[in-house]
Amino acid sequence: MANSLVDGWLWPAFLVGIALFIGMDLLLFNRQKGEPGFKSSLKLTLVSIGLAGAFTAWFAYRYGSGPGTQFLTGYLVEFSLSIDNLFVILLIFKAFKIPPRNQRRVLFWGIFGAVAFRGILIVAGASLVARYHWIMYVFGCVLIVSAVKFLLESDTAKDVTANPVVRFLRKHLRVASGDHGERFLVREDGKTKVTLLFLVLCLIEVTDLVFAVDSIPAVFAITQDAFIAFGSNILAILGLRSVYFVLAKWVGTLRYLKPGLAVVLAFVGTKMLIAEWVRISDGVSLGVIAGVLATAALSSWHVGRKERRAV
Repeated sequence: MANSLVDGWLWPAFLVGIALFIGMDLLLFNRQKGEPGFKSSLKLTLVSIGLAGAFTAWFAYRYGSGPGTQFLTGYLVEFSLSIDNLFVILLIFKAFKIPPRNQRRVLFWGIFGAVAFRGILIVAGASLVARYHWIMYVFGCVLIVSAVKFLLESDTAKDVTANPVVRFLRKHLRVASGDHGERFLVREDGKTKVTLLFLVLCLIEVTDLVFAVDSIPAVFAITQDAFIAFGSNILAILGLRSVYFVLAKWVGTLRYLKPGLAVVLAFVGTKMLIAEWVRISDGVSLGVIAGVLATAALSSWHVGRKERRAV
């Protein structure tokens, strides 16, 4: 494919690999009944991270340390932004009182849709970047604005049940009453109706598209290679479902994640805007981003630990 240094066969091979992983998740892990356990979720999380690491190592071996560094940097940024997305997903589940046993199916199909939408947007974005270089400055400005938004954003819980997407769906679709487990469609009063779980799925899909406004420009600040942007983004969100169940009980303790992401977005946005005059190497970018994220994570852990000891 154009706008990429990779061999043509890698695109279909990568897509087949992604399809196999999703199929394995659906056939093996999705058959488990009840609330997903911490240990099984942790194993799947480690598997997804391990696969991403192994692919990155192979990619660097075949195409060079430069592209490999770009791929790893893109993965770190997208994975971190995906974790921030978990805050919103957790809020949505709590607001609609979706029990953990029903969250798994919503997350599976939500991530499946995210893979499809992100793929389309990234390939389209790569074509735009290749054709119109000035769009990089637009992306840079978007990231700077997003960084400010992250810093000013309140942590106060919002009433997501009144979201315009939910109101629109309730107005135009027949919504079944009561709890129908993991089902999206039911027959009620002789009519086919959508369930509350379907409304939650739609809201999560729209939420991911909103997050894509930050994540897609961010990855193009790191690389303009279509495959690196696509592959790092998809691998980062692929294991998000299992990551959710690992982090769900203590995700709120990552208090410095948003400030850390604000610094990262401001850095990559600035890198985009000054690229014409000042070139920041891939290695420096990786070091800055990894350092900021590590500092945010360790600071969150340290402060949380001191607070628990003080109790």
